[in-house]
Amino acid sequence: MKLLRYRKPSAKTMLGITKAKKAVKRKTGITAITKPLRAGTNFKRKIKRKAGYYSPLAKALRNKKPPTFLGW
Repeated sequence: MKLLRYRKPSAKTMLGITKAKKAVKRKTGITAITKPLRAGTNFKRKIKRKAGYYSPLAKALRNKKPPTFLGW
């Protein structure tokens, strides 16, 4: 985990539940089946990334508080 976080981690992430659920989905093949359904969202994210929406400066401008340990 990063030392300074942009967002507070959820309880499920801290307990490892999210990682376990993702592993099960990969092993069962659900992720591969639903891949075409995520194409629109992935395209939007790609455009935002190229425009600099996820750059550290843009994140800082959108975020009212400075990043802290654990994201609180």
